[in-house]
Amino acid sequence: MSKYEIVIIGGGPAGLTAGLYTSRAGLKSLLIERSIFGGQIVNASRVDNYPGFPEGISGFELASLMHEQAIKYGLETINATVTAIKSGGNYTVSTAAGGFEAGAVIIAAGSQYRKLEVPGEEEFVGRGVSYCATCDGFLFRDQDVAVVGGGDTALTDALELGEHATKVYIIHRRDQLRAGDVLQQKALAKPKLVPVWNTVVEEIIGDNKVSCLSLRNVKTGEISKLEVAGVFVAIGLVPNSQCFADILELDEAGLIKTDELMATSAPGIYAVGDIRRSSPRQVASAVGDGATAALSVFKFLRERI
Repeated sequence: MSKYEIVIIGGGPAGLTAGLYTSRAGLKSLLIERSIFGGQIVNASRVDNYPGFPEGISGFELASLMHEQAIKYGLETINATVTAIKSGGNYTVSTAAGGFEAGAVIIAAGSQYRKLEVPGEEEFVGRGVSYCATCDGFLFRDQDVAVVGGGDTALTDALELGEHATKVYIIHRRDQLRAGDVLQQKALAKPKLVPVWNTVVEEIIGDNKVSCLSLRNVKTGEISKLEVAGVFVAIGLVPNSQCFADILELDEAGLIKTDELMATSAPGIYAVGDIRRSSPRQVASAVGDGATAALSVFKFLRERI
């Protein structure tokens, strides 16, 4: 079993920053990412609120730079899916590629898109059902599409889709949106963006691809059909914390509880970014979490000597 001083789970901005700091501090560090290095930020066509880039930068480019900088200072990275963490003196991080022993662990495993859980959703993923407007919006040029949700992500997606689609229906279960006021005003001022209030999706219908949605008005119970070529689901995120539930304290939403130093309920395990409770879910805050956790790890390991 390979041994490290620190194992980092997750290769988004929080995990890459943690890896940069621990590697530069001279700690033997391994970062395990199950998918693409950079996390969900790679799907952002443009990031305008990260300091140091006054003209903005694509999410993919920003993630690539973070990855490049971290490995420059000695961070080791692999692609694998973590299945468990076990304690016993040091911690053992189990993956399909084998186990890794570490004196401390930083969990930056992020979250995944929450699903509607309605008939047709799984069947039509990649054929009209999407969770990323930036990734797939251009596929629906001059067609009608729908966005499900009422928060910041849903309206940001709707605005993105408005650059391609003929019409964008915003389907929301309530009669008012949850997004910030500025974003609401911007979205609702666009003639292409049409809100559909007090409504939920009951079924996604199509043959080889999505052709329409079956909708239900939550107040009247009325069922209607809406013809669209695509539906973009933006109803929130689910933390990737299931495999840590037996060793860490989670809140009711499955988020990992931490203190201000990113420490969890298990000594030597820290949680950063979207997976921890009270995270602002911003790139800048994720970077700050990663740096804080790395400094905490350095102090924790030094005190064990």
